[in-house]
Amino acid sequence: MRSAAGRRWSGSAGRSRRRGRGVDPGAAAAACARGHARAAGRLQGGLDAAVAEAKAAHPGRAVEVWAADEHRRGLKPVRRRVWAPVWAPVWAPVWAPVWAPVGQRPVALGRHRYRWLHVVAFVQPASGETVWYLATGLSKPFFAEPLAAFARQVGAGRQRHTVLVLDNAGWHRPEGLTIPDGISLVFLPPRSPELQPAEHLRPLVDEPAANRHFATPAELEATVAERCRRRDAGTTKPHTDFHWRPKPTRPN
Repeated sequence: MRSAAGRRWSGSAGRSRRRGRGVDPGAAAAACARGHARAAGRLQGGLDAAVAEAKAAHPGRAVEVWAADEHRRGLKPVRRRVWAPVWAPVWAPVWAPVWAPVGQRPVALGRHRYRWLHVVAFVQPASGETVWYLATGLSKPFFAEPLAAFARQVGAGRQRHTVLVLDNAGWHRPEGLTIPDGISLVFLPPRSPELQPAEHLRPLVDEPAANRHFATPAELEATVAERCRRRDAGTTKPHTDFHWRPKPTRPN
C-alpha cells in the first residue's frame, strides 16, 4: 500500500406525497435503480473509451484506473451508537468512564466547531491501493498540488498511464487545472456519488474519530493521519472494487 498521509497544503417504509399524490415506494425504488444503472452505464462507457485511448496512445505503458475524492472532517463530533448497559461503564470520547442509567442515553462530550480538515484520497478500486493527503482547504490551485504529488507517487507518465475518476466539483474541472503527464480525467455523471469508489472510504476514515471529542485540529489531524497510514489494500478493496470497473492492463 502506498501511503502519503500527513502531507499538508494550506490552501419506516411508507407512502410519500409528491404534488398531492401518493408515490409507491416500490415504484420509486425501481426508478432509482434504473437511474443508477443508466449512470453506471455512462460511466463505464467513458472509462472503457479512456482506457482504450490510453492504450493506443501509450502502447508501452501499463494503464490503471484510479479514483479520487475529498472528505471534509472537522471538530464537529462523529456520532455512532454504543452499548450502554447500566452495570458497565461506557468509554466516553474523553476516555473517562461514565454510567448510562436504564432509559437514558449515554452522554458524551462534544462541541459544534466548524474548523475543517480535508482528506484527499486516491484509490485504485481493483486492488484497494490508496494514496492519502491531508489539507486545510480546497481550491483549484490547491488540488493541482496533491494531483502532481500523486502522479509522482504512482509513476504516471513513466511506467504507467493513469485514468482518474473525479466528481464534478469546480476544483476538479480541467479548465485552468494543471494536469500532469500520464494522467487522464474522467468525470462522474451528475448526481451519482454512489459510483465513486473513493466516496466509500469516508466511513473507514471516520472510524477512529467516532464518538470522540477533539479540542484542536492538530489532534484530529494526527488521528486521521495515523488511520490513513494503517489502512491496507486488503481491507479497502471490498469497499471499492465494483464489478463493472475496468481492471489494470499491462503491456505485452
